[in-house]
Amino acid sequence: MPRRRSPSPSSSTAPRNRTPQPVRVRRRTFGDFVKAFLAFVALAVLLVGVPVALAMTAGWPFPETFEPMEWLKQDISVSTFLSILTFVVWLAWAQFTACVLVEMKAALSGVGVPGRVPGAGPSQLLARQLVAALLLVGATAASFTPSLAQLGQTYDDNQRPTVAAAQQTPGLFAQQQEQAAGTAAAVAEQASHTEATPAAKKQGDTKFYRIQPPEGRHHDSLWEIAERHLGDGRRYKEIFELNKDRVQPDGSRLSEASLIRPGWIMEMPGDARGGDLVEMLDDAPEVSPEVRQQISDYARTGDGAHEQGGAQEQGGAQAQGSGDEGSGGGTAHVDLPQQRPAPGTGHADLQRPAPDQVTTPAQDSSSFGLPEALLTAPLLAAGLLGALGHRRRQALWQSAFAGIGGRRGMEPPTPAGDALDVQDALLVGADPEGVRLLDRSLRGLAASLAAESRPLPTVYAAWMSNGDLHLQLAQPSGKPPSPWQLGQDQTFWMLARADAETYEDVDTAAPYPGLVSLGTMDDSRLLLNLESVPGIVSLSGREEDRAAVFASVAAELATNGWSDRMTITLVGFGEDLTALAPSRLRHLDGIEALIETMEAETRQRRGALGAAGHDSVLTGRTGPAQHTRWAPHLVLLAAEPSPEDAMTLAELAADASRLGIGYLVGTGSGDLPGAAWEMEITGEGRLLAPLLGLELDAQLLPAAERRAVVELFTDADPEHGPDGPGTTPPFLVDISEQGRPAVYARLVGPYEIIGLETPDGERSALLHEALALLLLHREGVHPRVLSSALWPRGVTDDVREALLDRLRDWLGTDPDGTPRLRTDDAGRLTLAKSVVSDLDVLRSLYHEATQGRGVDSRAVRGRLLTDALVLVRGPLLADRPESRYRWLTHEIVDAQLPLLVADTGLALAEFHMEKNRAEKAIEALNAALRTAPSDERLWNELLRATHALDDPERLTALASDLLTRSGARGLPPRTEALLDELLPTWRDAVAAAG
Repeated sequence: MPRRRSPSPSSSTAPRNRTPQPVRVRRRTFGDFVKAFLAFVALAVLLVGVPVALAMTAGWPFPETFEPMEWLKQDISVSTFLSILTFVVWLAWAQFTACVLVEMKAALSGVGVPGRVPGAGPSQLLARQLVAALLLVGATAASFTPSLAQLGQTYDDNQRPTVAAAQQTPGLFAQQQEQAAGTAAAVAEQASHTEATPAAKKQGDTKFYRIQPPEGRHHDSLWEIAERHLGDGRRYKEIFELNKDRVQPDGSRLSEASLIRPGWIMEMPGDARGGDLVEMLDDAPEVSPEVRQQISDYARTGDGAHEQGGAQEQGGAQAQGSGDEGSGGGTAHVDLPQQRPAPGTGHADLQRPAPDQVTTPAQDSSSFGLPEALLTAPLLAAGLLGALGHRRRQALWQSAFAGIGGRRGMEPPTPAGDALDVQDALLVGADPEGVRLLDRSLRGLAASLAAESRPLPTVYAAWMSNGDLHLQLAQPSGKPPSPWQLGQDQTFWMLARADAETYEDVDTAAPYPGLVSLGTMDDSRLLLNLESVPGIVSLSGREEDRAAVFASVAAELATNGWSDRMTITLVGFGEDLTALAPSRLRHLDGIEALIETMEAETRQRRGALGAAGHDSVLTGRTGPAQHTRWAPHLVLLAAEPSPEDAMTLAELAADASRLGIGYLVGTGSGDLPGAAWEMEITGEGRLLAPLLGLELDAQLLPAAERRAVVELFTDADPEHGPDGPGTTPPFLVDISEQGRPAVYARLVGPYEIIGLETPDGERSALLHEALALLLLHREGVHPRVLSSALWPRGVTDDVREALLDRLRDWLGTDPDGTPRLRTDDAGRLTLAKSVVSDLDVLRSLYHEATQGRGVDSRAVRGRLLTDALVLVRGPLLADRPESRYRWLTHEIVDAQLPLLVADTGLALAEFHMEKNRAEKAIEALNAALRTAPSDERLWNELLRATHALDDPERLTALASDLLTRSGARGLPPRTEALLDELLPTWRDAVAAAG
C-alpha cells in the first residue's frame, strides 16, 4: 500500500524529517537593552511628547463652534492654513498611536498577525519596529514574530472559543492580501528577536489538549498549538517529545511533528496557558465523559510507557485524513491526493491512485545512456519537443519565402553528440497526450464555471496521478461543475482521466498558466501554481543543484502547452535559455533592474484591476478581456538578494498572488526574509519542504542537458547562420538503373512495400510502422525512441527485443550477407542503403535536378523534375490508421513534404515557361497543388502561367476560384497585388460572374 515516505535515520539528506527545525536561542546582549531603552524613549516622545507639544503651541485641533457655511465664506489666510496643517499633524499622531496599539496588542497576545491600520503603511512599519525593540528583552518577544504558520489567519480566527480543542490550523493556503503583507514584513524582523526560554514542566500541573476536526481549510499543528499556549511556536519540539510514540485514542501514534490528526490528545508542558486546555485536577464540566475518559487513558501512557511497535508504519499511513475527518496538518501542508476509503475501512487502508502512466516509458528499462532528467519529465519534454518542432517548421517556411534568391534548403541540421541524446530523450520522455488532457481539462473547467457565473477558485497545486487530475484549492469553493468531482475533502477537485478525454477544445483563456512541475512523490506528479503563492517561494541548496531546478522551471514555463501568454523574467541565470521562447523569456542583469521593473508593473496591475472592477486576475481571465490581459508574470531570481532587497521583494510579493505575479528566489543560507514557502534541493535530487509536508524526487535540468537543449533550439533558429536549413538531403539514392533497391517502400500516398513478403498475423502493422519510422530517419533511431513511438504507454525489454528480432528477419540480408537492419557504433538502429523509400527518391531527384547534373543540362533537369512529380500520389502515409503513427506529430516531415512538392512543381513550371509552354506549366502546378494546396507560391505562378495564355475569362475564373478557397480571410496581399497587375478589372469581373 503506498504511503507517504519518511526519511530513514541513515539518510544523509537534511532535514531528516518533515518537521520544522527549531531556531537556535540567542542570548540577550547589552545592545538589546540599549535598543529597548531607545525604543521606549522614541515611543514616549511620539505618543506623549508630540500631543503635549501640539497642545501647548497650536492648541486643540477642533474649533470651538461648528459652522461649516461660515468657514466656507472666510478667506484662506495664513492662520487658516496653519490650522489645517495642525489638524493634519494631529491626525498623523492619532494614526501612529492606533498602529502602536494594534502592534502592542498582537505582540502581547502572541496570536495571529497584526491587523492593518488603513493607510498607515510606513507608520505601522515604524510602530512594529519600535514595539519589537521594546519587547526584545521581555518574555513575550518570541510570540511577536509571526511565522509561516500564520498565513491566512485573522485575529478573530485565533480567538474563537473551544472546549478542549483547537478549531483552526495555520493556513498555508491563505489568500488575504493584508495579512500576507504584514507577515512578509514581520518575518523579516525575525532575526532581531530572541526566544523565550522554555519553561520546565512542573509535576502535578499536567495539562492536555485535544485536536478536533478542522473547519474548512484550517488544520491544527504543533507549531500553532505551541504558539497559542506556550507563547512561541518554536517550542513545538517540547510537545512532540512529550507525546512521541504514545498510543492515541484511534490506536495510532505520533511519529513526526508535522503529522497530527483530529481526535488526538497532546500532553502539554506545565507552563501552558489558554482556555482550550484541560487540567486533570479540574472538574472541567464542559468536557464530555467520553473525552474525559480518553484523556485519562492517555495520561497513563506517559512517563516513558510508550509502545514502540509499528510506529513508523502507522505514522506513514496516517499522514492524511479523509474528507470526513479532516486531513492531518503540518505547519503548512500541500496535501497528496488520496482516494476515499471504502466503507468499513480505517485510515490505515487509504489508497492513493496507482502510479502515473505518463512516467512508464522512462521506467521500463535502462536509459541506454540517454539523460534521465528528461526521460522522467514527461510534461517538460513534451513542451520542449513541441516548441522545437514549431521552431523547425518556422525555419522551413521562412526559408521557403526567402524572397529573391529562392530556397535556401529544407533540411534542418542533424544534431550530434549530447544534442542528439537530448533529442532522443525528449522523444522518449514526452507525454503530449498528458499535456493535451491537462490543457483541455483546465480550460473546460474555466468555461463551465463561466457558464455558471462562478469565479475561478484559487489553486495552489495540481497532482497528476494515474492519469487523474487533482486540483488543491486554497479554500473550499463549493461543488465543482460536472464532470469534476470533490476529492478527499472540500479543498480538492478531481477529474478522472476518462472524463478528461470527453473534453474538446474550447475558446477560453488558460485559467492557471503558472502551474509548473516540481517533481514526483509516491508516483504522483506535483505542479505548483507559482502565480498564486501568497508571497515569495525560496529555494535553498547548493548553487549547482538550485540552478538545475531553476532551469527546469524556466524551460517548462516557457514551452508548456497549458498556457497562453506569460512573461518569465530570469535574473542571475539563464541568459542562454531565452532562445527557447524569446517571446516569453527575458533576462535582466541584476536585482536593481528587477526591483525597478516589478515596482512599476505592480502599480500598473493594481490600477488595471481596479479600473476593470476585478479583485484578482482570476476573475479578469473569465471576462471580455481574457485574451488580452491578466497574463502572469513569473520571476525566477537565482542570485541571492541582500536583506534589504529581500525585504523590498517581500513587500512586492505580499499582493502578488492577486495580481498574477509569482516569485521564486534562490538562497544559499536557507534563510530568506519574507519567504512564504521554503524549499530545499539536496545533492541527491530531493526537493524538501518540511513546513509544506513535501518530499519530492525533484524535476531537474542539469547544466549539460540545458546546454544541449539550447543547442537544439539555436540550430533550429531561422536566423541561425547565413544559410538557414541545409540544402543537401540526409540520404541520397542512386537514381540510375544500377541503383535499383532491394526493398522499396512507397510512403508518399498509400503505404506500400515492394521486395518483401507481407508478414502474417497482427504483428504486420507494427512491423510496417517500425520500418516507416526508420525510413524517415536515415541517420539512425535509438532503440528507446523506437519503442516509445510504437508503445507510448511503455513496454518491457523482452517485447522490444522480440520486435527487433522479427524486424531483422523480415528485412533479411543483402547478397553479401550483411543484415539490412544494423546497429551503429552509438547503438542506434540504421537501415542498409538497399532499403529506400519514394521520399528518398523524390529528394534525390530534386537535388540532382537543381544542384547536380540538371544544372548544366536542360533536358536532364526536365526529365528529373517530371519523374519526381510523378512519385507524388498524395499526403504522407495517406491510409495510416488513426490509432497508430502518433509519433508523426513530433516530426516536421509533414511540413517538408508539401514544400518539397511545391518546389518541384515550381521548378518544372519554370522549365516549361522558358519555352513558353504555359499549358505544361499549368499541368505541373496543378499536380503540385494536389499535395500542397495552401502554398501561395504555387497559386501565384499559376496566375502568371494562365495570364500567359492571354485568356481573360480563364484568368477571371481562376481568380474566382482563389477567392472561394480563401473564404472569409480573403486573398493574401501578394496574390491580390499580383491580380491587380495581371488583371486590373478582376474585381468587377468576379462580381459580375457571381
